[in-house]
Amino acid sequence: MEEKQLITSGVDEFTPREIVAELDKYIVGQKKAKRAVAVALRNRIRRLKISAEMRDDITPKNILMIGPTGVGKTEIARRLAKLTNSPFIKVEATKYTEVGYVGRDVESMIRDLMAAGFQMVKQEMQESVTAEAAKRAEDALLDLLLPGTGKKPKPEKAPQNPVVRPMGSFTINPNNSGGPGPAFMGTAIQIGIPVGRDKEQDASETENPALGPGSPGQEDAGTGTAAGSGPSKAASGRNTTGAATREKFRAMLREGKLDDRTVEIMVNQNPQFPAFEMMGGGMEDIEASLSGIAGFFGGSKKKKVVSVKRAREILVSEESEKLIDRDRVSDEARQRVEETGIVFIDEIDKIAVKGDRGGGPDVSREGVQRDILPIVEGATVSTKWGPVNTDHILFIAAGAFNIAKPSDLIPELQGRFPLRVELDSLGKEDFLRILTEPKNALTKQYVELMATEKVEIEFAPEAVDRLAALAAEVNARLENIGARRLHTIMEALLEELSFEAPDIAPAKVPITVDYVNQKLADIVKDQDLGRYIL
Repeated sequence: MEEKQLITSGVDEFTPREIVAELDKYIVGQKKAKRAVAVALRNRIRRLKISAEMRDDITPKNILMIGPTGVGKTEIARRLAKLTNSPFIKVEATKYTEVGYVGRDVESMIRDLMAAGFQMVKQEMQESVTAEAAKRAEDALLDLLLPGTGKKPKPEKAPQNPVVRPMGSFTINPNNSGGPGPAFMGTAIQIGIPVGRDKEQDASETENPALGPGSPGQEDAGTGTAAGSGPSKAASGRNTTGAATREKFRAMLREGKLDDRTVEIMVNQNPQFPAFEMMGGGMEDIEASLSGIAGFFGGSKKKKVVSVKRAREILVSEESEKLIDRDRVSDEARQRVEETGIVFIDEIDKIAVKGDRGGGPDVSREGVQRDILPIVEGATVSTKWGPVNTDHILFIAAGAFNIAKPSDLIPELQGRFPLRVELDSLGKEDFLRILTEPKNALTKQYVELMATEKVEIEFAPEAVDRLAALAAEVNARLENIGARRLHTIMEALLEELSFEAPDIAPAKVPITVDYVNQKLADIVKDQDLGRYIL
């Protein structure tokens, strides 16, 4: 199937089968989990296509993933959000505390999600105005390099019309004065021809009041004679020369010939306040207040001497900020978060309360569950971008559940995660596929990393098979950390080569079974593998 990129506007073109195929490019196995998230995504699109009356009553089917660490729970959710261009946030359930305890409250996960959505939409809108921002930044740079050449010539003033002002009406009656003829009425008007004046003349008269329109040197003012034609021609010549120089510098600027020059620019300098946590709500109010104080005291600018190349980057960023409408960004981000947002709550099993445990810290754990419950059920959370409704945000919870069980969660929270999928542990065959099949496979990553040092490495199929078998063996003897074990195996294998790569380059190093056995000989022989691989 031809590779596609899912976006919010075109995601409805993808079937659940195609979504699973996209996830297969990065994640090995776990068909059940992939099918669950694909169906959940498709149901979102279906909900948006039905009538508004029924749409509000359809809530997302949140998912609870159960499986050991390193089997792809987080990666499935992250890749799904990336494919669908959805706002996504991954949080740890253990970092939240019950209201009344010192620490982060659960509502902060929605604020973090809204911040991620705002940044996503802002970046998209900035990309749409990149061309205009670059043009404005270029003109600003030319103004810095060639002061005065960017000024547009002032248009000539149109000749003023004569002033006609009514002075009143009058009546002439010859009969009253004894003369013959009928009486008639008329209107008296005042006609004045304005004298052309300019700012220089006004300035000279201000400096010397005695110098008036009739004074020497002012005879030609406003008469339109050739006396004013000389300076006009000179100014026109200067403007033509300046424009030619400006265009020459513009061409040099675009070719990068001026990148090493330095210019002095004014950059926005916003004061930074230290981050802090507080109990209970009200954090958003304090944050908004601090932002207001920052704008009052700090929207100052600071002079900075930078290269032309760096100045262009700064100016493009500032011009992009000016060109986008932040209110529109907030509205778009809030709508996208409410309709397509995804929250991944990891380590949810760590806040489960076992029945045989007493009080103590469990009170806080159960309290965190109670605080999470209204967020997952649907609530309105205040953020600095406006209120966000969580009714249709998709929540995916995950945990190993090797000590606690899903039934140890409070019943109300269990009911808000109706879909449960168990992820399989990874074996040798899975490790072999992980090392070779995905686009971002570990073997491909190390090949690219060593290529930067002009060291070419090539993994033999037998060597990759040996690495997969060794990773499975280590997971069986020690803690099962899933695919993360491959990272430690690969680092132990290529540690010496990574250290010596700059000294032996250029070189070609084949990774064979003998090479693997030689570099990992101590690990293979020793039964206590924990001394070598953490």
